Amino acid sequence: MKKVLLLLANGFEAVEASVFTDVFGWNKFEGDGGTELITAGLHPELTCTWNFTVKPERLVSHLQIEEFDALAIPGGFEEAGFYQDAFDERFLDVIRKFYELEKPIASICVAALSLGKSGVLKNRKATTYNHPTSVRRKQLAEMGAVVQDEYIVVDENIITSSNPSTGFDVAFLLLEKLTSVSNTDHVKELMGFRKL
Repeated sequence: MKKVLLLLANGFEAVEASVFTDVFGWNKFEGDGGTELITAGLHPELTCTWNFTVKPERLVSHLQIEEFDALAIPGGFEEAGFYQDAFDERFLDVIRKFYELEKPIASICVAALSLGKSGVLKNRKATTYNHPTSVRRKQLAEMGAVVQDEYIVVDENIITSSNPSTGFDVAFLLLEKLTSVSNTDHVKELMGFRKL
């Protein structure tokens, strides 16, 4: 069984987290059954960007990174306090440990800034929120990333993406890395997605 850690910061966008819970949930029950997703955060209760609360299954302080095979991180809103957790050293240390162990890391939208802040994107191709009015891509470049003007960027074991609409694609890419193309296509079909 391959375990995916869904790392949640206060102020995360629920839709960006839900793509991982749904894709890996569908795989567990309807796909090859070989994945399990576990949520974790810095606090016993987290508030999403749009004000509902969730209780992560584990606290970051109780994680054993070696038991996990991949890391997934949804983005969030500064106004909802996202960067307080997303830039917290305990949060960044989780990212660094996955990187050191060469395990897949998938982020959606501004979650790439956590990767950048942790140092794992130095001289690596990446992207983040791409709206023309946003400063996030400039911030990511200042953190040492080689920012790409792409919808999704895959650089070895790291996946970054440009906005919330990329969520399902990122989750399916991570599923493909952990299982297979044929299994991922099967889950996509069951979920009503056409083959990419």
